[in-house]
Amino acid sequence: MPLSTSVETEIATLAAAYGQPRRVTVTLDGALFDPLTKPDRYGEVCMVVQRRNGCLLTAIKTFYPAGCYRLLTGGVAHGESIEAALWREVEEETGLLVAVRQFLAVIEYQPAPFATFAFLLDELGGELAVRDPEERIGSFREITVADLPALAAILDAAPDAEDVDIGGNWRAWGRFRAVVHRVVHEILTEENPP
Repeated sequence: MPLSTSVETEIATLAAAYGQPRRVTVTLDGALFDPLTKPDRYGEVCMVVQRRNGCLLTAIKTFYPAGCYRLLTGGVAHGESIEAALWREVEEETGLLVAVRQFLAVIEYQPAPFATFAFLLDELGGELAVRDPEERIGSFREITVADLPALAAILDAAPDAEDVDIGGNWRAWGRFRAVVHRVVHEILTEENPP
């Protein structure tokens, strides 16, 4: 299902301010899971937070399989703008002050009517701390851009097990989560070759 006209209009406005995002469509196999099945959202923002030392911020939630750190994401509710969700989620999950450097990607998933809007953010200040305990973030980890494919591989290999916390299978969830890591890696390495 294509994104609504109002969402496409906002994407165009964000692209004018932060750069044209890469558009990617991915077909997912198997049954759906959280967040794809949550009725309160049509997508998520992916916060690619670059810390002052140049590393990217990742996190793991308390109920995730061991080692499944990932880039931070947060839901975009129906009726909420993508940019409003971005600022809200950065505050809730990190407490950091950031600036948008680049609108990286819009990833649409089939058959789920769901999209990921990825932004590269520069840390400006603040103290890293979870502001919303309902986020259930267990810990943070810093990685380099070069580490993104390895992180995607770990997510791809999440256990083939059902879990009530995501209302589905961890392996399917991990394959979905791996996508944005590969897309972000591809974009960032094309723009800044090693």
